[in-house]
Amino acid sequence: MNSNMQKLYIYYFSGTGNAKRIAHWISLWADEMEAYRIIQRIDQPLEQIEFPKHQDDLIFFISPIHGFNYPKITLDFIRHFPKGNQKVILMNTRAGMKIGHWITPGLTGIAFMLSAFWLKQKGYTVIGKIPYDMPSNWISLHPALNTNSVIYIHQKMHDRVRTHLERLGNGERLLLSRKDLIQDILMAPISFLYYFMGRFIIAKTFYTSPKCDDCGLCIKKCPVSAIKSVDGKPFWTVHCESCMRCMNFCPQKAIETSHGLLMLTTVLYTFSMGFLYQMVLNNWVLNPFLRFIVSNLLFFILLLVLYRLQHLLLKFKFTATLIQFTSLTFYRFWGRYQSIPDKVWKHKM
Repeated sequence: MNSNMQKLYIYYFSGTGNAKRIAHWISLWADEMEAYRIIQRIDQPLEQIEFPKHQDDLIFFISPIHGFNYPKITLDFIRHFPKGNQKVILMNTRAGMKIGHWITPGLTGIAFMLSAFWLKQKGYTVIGKIPYDMPSNWISLHPALNTNSVIYIHQKMHDRVRTHLERLGNGERLLLSRKDLIQDILMAPISFLYYFMGRFIIAKTFYTSPKCDDCGLCIKKCPVSAIKSVDGKPFWTVHCESCMRCMNFCPQKAIETSHGLLMLTTVLYTFSMGFLYQMVLNNWVLNPFLRFIVSNLLFFILLLVLYRLQHLLLKFKFTATLIQFTSLTFYRFWGRYQSIPDKVWKHKM
């Protein structure tokens, strides 16, 4: 490791602990190398953040991938990062799954390309672009991984992090995301669609079941203050980043994804679009882009209205129970996910 290095600055954003786990492993490695390190969450006020001061400081950014990009909170942090001339390593945690002894690779999308562009404009040198396929936490889309799969992935990713840190310490550049460049570029349109539209739709799928005891922890712990109390129950605003922190850390497991609401919205949207094109838009000359805007705007408006209606119906036990039954996350087999402490998987070695 470069003995002239002043400090390691480790900045991370984490919903259920995967990125935090990577940051923790880097911190432990720095301690072994007797390097002074500062590890900081980016979901805190900027005035509480300490920024690099010396040219020889080394900077790490670690964040999950949401919709084939860094989440908005991470992008905003990097965009507002002060100018400098230090070396930077970009890392991400992607949705990994275990099939046999193979960990399925996730997709980085435009996260590294966009962040590296901004940082280079500020004077930084990017010497690392490294993805890690940590256990997928997006239980809105799939059941939580079983414990053995989580342990296996943690073991493999821990070893990979250590290997990469040793190589970086020896002065290597690790631009590992280059091998995924073509598929990441192909994901760019989806990345932009998710950033400008998709994340708002997903934000309107979370609700609390009758198991909620009004502890307020989800409101208090939300990293982007996207949850507020409406009519005495948590209400998710469009500022939600879908980091899954609230759902996976709720003590009562009371936060669910309303799959039924999405299905109902889709059905009503299909009929509404058919009616609009038949009765209203049929004679209008709309280019494909305008058609796209109109159709997506209609879907989002329907979702907002139905989400508010669902929130009102959750006050009644009968309708709240019906809503639960249409949510896959309600069923025990679906599970919840949190990154596990090192002592859990090390015990299994």
